Amino acid sequence: MKILFISIFFLFFFTECQSPVKNDKTPLAQVGYNILYKEDAQKVLPKYITESDSTLWMNDFINRWIRKELVVLAAEENLSSEQKDVSEKLNDYRNSLLIYRYKNQLLSQNLDTLITPEEINDYYNNHKKDYILTNNIIKSIFLKVPSELANIKQIKDMCKNLTTENLAKLDEYGMQYTKLYDRFDDQWINASSVFKLFPNPIKKESVFLEKNKYAEDSDTNYYYFICIRDYRLSGDIAPMDFVNKEIINVILNKRKIEFFQNMEDNIFQEGSISNKYKIFNKK
Repeated sequence: MKILFISIFFLFFFTECQSPVKNDKTPLAQVGYNILYKEDAQKVLPKYITESDSTLWMNDFINRWIRKELVVLAAEENLSSEQKDVSEKLNDYRNSLLIYRYKNQLLSQNLDTLITPEEINDYYNNHKKDYILTNNIIKSIFLKVPSELANIKQIKDMCKNLTTENLAKLDEYGMQYTKLYDRFDDQWINASSVFKLFPNPIKKESVFLEKNKYAEDSDTNYYYFICIRDYRLSGDIAPMDFVNKEIINVILNKRKIEFFQNMEDNIFQEGSISNKYKIFNKK
């Protein structure tokens, strides 16, 4: 690093007459005719950094800037004029960026993002074949209870009959006695992600779900319980509340595509009326 700063010092000494600093900024490094100023480097200096760390960061930043500029200088010196001409690509990029920003501005100002339950329901009913499950999913309640506190019969009875009253009792039991208590009974979740909480794997998951509303397991210290409120098997049509967010995104994306198409059509029509373009006949 000391060698680097000595090099920078001599670089300034020998190039100062060729490239004088014509402003009040403090130069830090120079490669060719490009100068890195302290004020510009400080703009990207991370906030809340200590003084010692800021010195290390600045040294590293200067070094990286020099390395990059030297590569650019080498490219400038070794590429042909044709290879260095990037004006067309820069213009294409600028145009794409302008269009992107303009479209998003119009989109944020004009797109109707309100999607009614009726729209979601209609789309779901017309596209059920597109929503086939690839995994078993369940709505369930999971309990992990220390062995000495586990009332197996009580938990089993409540799990097999998940009335409002029993759900309230499970909540109370879960808060008081369990090591882990998770309620997934109001949302769908992959069955395997719940069953893997058991010490021993459940074999033939689909068959098990079809025959059981309750599962239990144990190890040396704990009893594990799963109360299965509802399930769907792999290959079934996904329930609407499982794909609700996906359907909303599909509807919104369709609206965006239609919005952009209408926007371009309107701009083209306005351009035609206002004679903003010409087409030259070629013979």
